[in-house]
Amino acid sequence: MQLTPKKVVVVVEEVVVVVVVVVVAVVVAVVVVIEVVVVVVVVVVVVVVVVVVEVVVVVVVVVVVVVVVVVVVVVVVVVEEVVVVVVVVVVVVVVVVVVVVFVVVEVVVVVVLVAVVVVVVIVIVVVVVVVVVVVVVVVVVVVVVVVVVVVVVVVVVVAVVVEEVVEVVEVGVGVVVVVVVVVVVVVVVVVVVVVVVVVVEEVVVVVVVVVVVVVVVVVVVVVVVVVVVLVVVVVVVVVVVVVVVVEVVVVIEVVIVVVVVVVVVVVVVVVVVVVVVVVVVVVVVVVVV
Repeated sequence: MQLTPKKVVVVVEEVVVVVVVVVVAVVVAVVVVIEVVVVVVVVVVVVVVVVVVEVVVVVVVVVVVVVVVVVVVVVVVVVEEVVVVVVVVVVVVVVVVVVVVFVVVEVVVVVVLVAVVVVVVIVIVVVVVVVVVVVVVVVVVVVVVVVVVVVVVVVVVVAVVVEEVVEVVEVGVGVVVVVVVVVVVVVVVVVVVVVVVVVVEEVVVVVVVVVVVVVVVVVVVVVVVVVVVLVVVVVVVVVVVVVVVVEVVVVIEVVIVVVVVVVVVVVVVVVVVVVVVVVVVVVVVVVVV
């Protein structure tokens, strides 16, 4: 089969199409991989920071519970029942205030963290898009220049061999038009694909971050509520136990006092009776004598 300029142009067009498809696929793959890495890093950072904050909150609440219980026990044992109600109320108020303060701090930390993460993600994505677009444009320009040079050389050689001067001119014009159209199409396709991929990935990032934050906030609220309930239950149980112990001690003391008084009274009565009997006997003996 004879090689003509038209056949050369067809082959070159097919090569250019393959190169365009490969370049677009590589660009999409690179952008997707970078965005996935960014999403994973963002989610890991958010989860780690929130878990650390949650552990700190739980530790502080547990320490507060222990201190409060010790104070309640000491106060109840020392002062007994007089200030029990006031102490319980103060304890509950203090615990609630501490828990609320830590919850507010935690929510503020999470909000600030999310804002920082969103800003960082936007900056990273902008940088990635700029770099990818620049690389793609450079690659496309280089490929097109190489293809143009090869096409011109091949067409000239074929034209010289075949001696088709008019066809050479027509093919040369056709090659230039094809190259310009291919360059424009490649640039437009790459820009559109990159923008679409970036927009889709940004939506995915925002959705993932929002879901993670919502889940973490729900977990935090549940943990805080459970801790508060446990604090109140522990304080109430401790107060009840201490009051019961104090009451039992008081009852035992009263019983002991009553028993002692009864014994003393019995002893006194017995002694008095014995003395009276002795006196009566002595008087009777003296009178009889």
